[in-house]
Amino acid sequence: MAEAIKAIALEEANNIKTLVTDGLRSGTYSYPFLGILYFGSHHSLWGPLRKLLAPIGTLSLVVTSGMFFFTYVPQVAILAFISGPFAPFAAIPLILSESSTIIKLLARVFMLEESLIDTFDGTMIARGHSALVAKGRVVKSSSASSSSSSASDPMAKLGKLVKKPLGKLSMTYLVRSLIYFPLNFIPVVGTFMYLATQGRRLGPVAHARYFQLKGWDAKRREEWVKAHRAEYTSFGAAAFLLEMIPFASIAFSYSNTVGAALWASNIENNAVEYHEE
Repeated sequence: MAEAIKAIALEEANNIKTLVTDGLRSGTYSYPFLGILYFGSHHSLWGPLRKLLAPIGTLSLVVTSGMFFFTYVPQVAILAFISGPFAPFAAIPLILSESSTIIKLLARVFMLEESLIDTFDGTMIARGHSALVAKGRVVKSSSASSSSSSASDPMAKLGKLVKKPLGKLSMTYLVRSLIYFPLNFIPVVGTFMYLATQGRRLGPVAHARYFQLKGWDAKRREEWVKAHRAEYTSFGAAAFLLEMIPFASIAFSYSNTVGAALWASNIENNAVEYHEE
């Protein structure tokens, strides 16, 4: 039994190593950081986040403070058996990750779904993909804008959603995330495995709206993700790392959404190249 578990763990580690290596070569890990730059320099995209700053800030403060107050000492005690004297330090990123997961789940369930869709669609319009966005919502023409400034604002062109918003994250998301937390108990290597595992799961989620706009069914989406698994793992790991940062995790959810849209835009602009891969 022990040998079987060891073999499975080794196989999983090798698979993750391959995904990480191929993902680094793809360069898609850069899109979350490009999203930060693009989001920061395009003030018109800030609207959806501005509306939710107060409730999101309060939620982040309450959850993170509560997690440190109630779980820091118990987790240090557990980590002491594995990390020894480094346990007090190892517990910090673990709790931040746990807090981030809880904050994101609660925020996405109760606050963010349509807001992030607006951000993704607005970025796609800004990048010249109004026709694609029009497959999922009403896109107002420039002539319908009341002023020249609003005519150049991609967010002002967003009309009513035609396709229903994507399904909200469920408790399944939280449970699956918690299952992978023990990887952090393994010094250094465990953290990298945790990021890669989360990236592999969450990377494709970043393009859920893109797949919806493309009109792809489940089979088509699965085929696409399978063919580009390393790229999505690379993107997902970088995005997840940013969203682990307390108090800023939700802001990075927006910039990561922008990064996902920039990647989708490049896929559209290089459609032939991507489909030949």
